[in-house]
Amino acid sequence: MWFSTFIQSSIGKKWIMAATGLCLLLFLGSHAAGNATLFVSSELFQAYADQLHSHPLIVTVFSSGLLLIFLVHVATGIILFFQNRQARPTRYRVTARAAKNTLASGTMIYSGLCILLFISIHMLNFSLGNEGQPISTIVTTLLARPLYGLFYVAAFLFLALHLSHGFWSMLQTFGLNHPRYTWLISRLTYIVPLTFLILFAAIPLLLLAGVIA
Repeated sequence: MWFSTFIQSSIGKKWIMAATGLCLLLFLGSHAAGNATLFVSSELFQAYADQLHSHPLIVTVFSSGLLLIFLVHVATGIILFFQNRQARPTRYRVTARAAKNTLASGTMIYSGLCILLFISIHMLNFSLGNEGQPISTIVTTLLARPLYGLFYVAAFLFLALHLSHGFWSMLQTFGLNHPRYTWLISRLTYIVPLTFLILFAAIPLLLLAGVIA
């Protein structure tokens, strides 16, 4: 009973956002590490993918769990957005904002929806007409297309914007906001998003430049 009451509260929903966000962040880190093998060669990336998919049961369970976590994160974020809008039905005449209320925090719902759109299109591209093709061929062919490659980079720009506030908010929710760590948290809110942006955006840019193939 207490758990049901807790998750229906605003604080409970923030904890759900933080916990699911942490899970998605960990996945993003593992995904970035796997994709980084493309910087060495497409053969190494294919070997990594083959090793990963040699355990279909684990992949299926992990993928299903990840999808559930992602959907809970999205749904909870949308609920919190509308609850916050209802709590502040009118706009303030003064546009000055608190220091933490930055561009990233004010556009979380929009950057999140852009990421959702990207993931939907990205997964659709991987599932249409690619039967029997090596995953390395699918990835390099898709990201080497100028329009899609730039779309991919733009998506991770939105992700970096989303993470710059989401990472800070997650640490605040978990109570890791002691003044002793303020300097570290303030730097991590830039370092973490920029690291993911560089790792992911570099792949299509290097493919388009012909540096990797």
